[in-house]
Amino acid sequence: MPRVRTHLVTWDEIVEWSMSLARIIRENGYKPELVVAVSRGGFVPARLICDFLGVENLASIQSQHWTEAAKAEERAVLKYPFKLDASGMKVLVVDDIVDTGETLRLARDYIRDNWSPLEVKTAALQWISPVAKYKPDYYYLEVKEWIWFQYPWTRLEDTYQFIKRMMSETYKETGKKEWSYKEIIDGFKEWYGIDVGDMYYREALRILLEKDIVKYDPGRDKYLLKV
Repeated sequence: MPRVRTHLVTWDEIVEWSMSLARIIRENGYKPELVVAVSRGGFVPARLICDFLGVENLASIQSQHWTEAAKAEERAVLKYPFKLDASGMKVLVVDDIVDTGETLRLARDYIRDNWSPLEVKTAALQWISPVAKYKPDYYYLEVKEWIWFQYPWTRLEDTYQFIKRMMSETYKETGKKEWSYKEIIDGFKEWYGIDVGDMYYREALRILLEKDIVKYDPGRDKYLLKV
């Protein structure tokens, strides 16, 4: 049983989910004139929603809650706030997932209070209903058991953070600091229940080396956690 239940999301799933979400919005009769992506996770779904709904106007605003994969800050924060004249426009705010709901709600409230829109509604590909404090106006998948969705646009970031977490927590539990490449891959699959492929493992380790979180011993072909 993985320590962190994770679903490896494919690009095909993203297109299917986004098209289905757009259909739900269209069938509800809502016709947005401006789509706003909640960055960073909402960029791709928002662009697809624009395509599937025939909306030309696309903007973005950064509302952030998760600062590390599967770990949240205490509260959401709005980064780089700015004002945009959306007077008289129907606005659709799009994110990839609603887990706590804080990021989407914060973005919606800021747009409503500062951009002068006619109406603001929210949408997300997934809504984790048991833990979310906010329900979007539109969603495609209701997730009834918490799981970390590993999207294609965060694959490398999540992978190096997951490896770091696995190595750090294993050190706290067992004192293990040295890992072979095979041990890292096998451990990753066991901890998270997914396989991201050799390219992502290699790139993740490169980043961990650059960040001075691990060092590599070429003579022993081992990665050492720096503690």
